[in-house]
Amino acid sequence: MEPSKAIVVAASSPSEISALPPSESDSQLSNLICDVSQQLQAAMGNILKMIQEVDQTSSGIVEEIEKCKESAMEKKKDCLLELSERCHSMLLSQQDDIISKTSFCCSNYISSGME
Repeated sequence: MEPSKAIVVAASSPSEISALPPSESDSQLSNLICDVSQQLQAAMGNILKMIQEVDQTSSGIVEEIEKCKESAMEKKKDCLLELSERCHSMLLSQQDDIISKTSFCCSNYISSGME
């Protein structure tokens, strides 16, 4: 019963405790326990609300991260597509140069051989 006396001492002055009959000090202790219990329930309710808010916020953050990932992948895809188109264009232009040079050489060779 020592811990309960410490709670009563915290709630009342020492002179009040010694002057109270045992049933009245038990009543004060019960009231104190009830008050603490109610405060604890209110605090737990507030904690639960905060946890729910954090959960909702984190869900929104996860959605935003997914959107950013999708956007980044789309940009990367567009960039790679543009790069491949440029490479293809460069290869085609080099192919045209090779063909024209080969044709020029062949025509010169044919002309020189026919003379």
